[in-house]
Amino acid sequence: MKYDVLKTIDCKQGAVRAVRFNVDGAYCITCGGDKKIKLWNPHTSLLLKTYGGHGSDVLDACGSCDSSFILSGGSDKTVIVWDVSTGQPIRRLRGHASRVTCVRYNEESTVAISGSHDNTVMCWDIKSRSNEPIQVLREAKDSITYMQVTNEEILTSSLDCNVRFYDIRKGQITEDFVGEPVTCVNFTRDGQCILASATDSVIRLFDKTSGELLNEYSGHKTDDFYIESGVNNTDSQVLSGSVDGCVWCWDLVQANVVAKLQHDPGRPIHSLSVHPTAPFLLSASGGSIKLWGTPSAENEEENA
Repeated sequence: MKYDVLKTIDCKQGAVRAVRFNVDGAYCITCGGDKKIKLWNPHTSLLLKTYGGHGSDVLDACGSCDSSFILSGGSDKTVIVWDVSTGQPIRRLRGHASRVTCVRYNEESTVAISGSHDNTVMCWDIKSRSNEPIQVLREAKDSITYMQVTNEEILTSSLDCNVRFYDIRKGQITEDFVGEPVTCVNFTRDGQCILASATDSVIRLFDKTSGELLNEYSGHKTDDFYIESGVNNTDSQVLSGSVDGCVWCWDLVQANVVAKLQHDPGRPIHSLSVHPTAPFLLSASGGSIKLWGTPSAENEEENA
């Protein structure tokens, strides 16, 4: 799949800490070093709303299943639930002892899950009035760096060199020791494999059930940055940011490099977001984001 630059957006919010598509890919969220969250239509470069309320950098955010709410976490140790339409915070959840590095909803957006530099994952019941977490996972021995969540599964990466898979329904925890601090982790689209990025500049593909190492992808550089990775919408390519300012693309099966997409030469690409269904990709570097895709797909999006 060949990606072209379709849009470049100067977000004007200091460093963009993370970029995320919403659930249907029509909009995206950017998290800024200016303590703010911005909601965009990336296909038109239109800024829709700005959300201010964190006391420090916003490190991660995601949209609810109906796009009515935004969940965010920041360096101020706080998780905030926002009303998308009014722009107002409706819940502030405090429980972490250090910065909140990643936040996710479950599939029904009834539970918020937050990971932190304090080594814990906390689950919050969004529908109740309680401000106390309903569950705290303390298995990690170092910072939680990234999460993926379904209704029954929580997948986390940690700087303690482990990927942890929590089966909520069965109450079981599975650990895969990677051997290097893990900065990002994702399910493949078919849910059968786990993709893990580590600080040794290697991305590893594991079988979810057996933990068998299936493939490795290298060539990019991560250095000391938390570099995000993922798979494209058809499970055919592995995508990753790099400190060289390029998005690296590998064939998932053959593990050969098929493309390098230059965002900003010499400036690390640390955050990526893959469209849930269509061949689009968002990358964040410095204060800007880029929308990548095919012109034909973009025409279809604009005419939808």
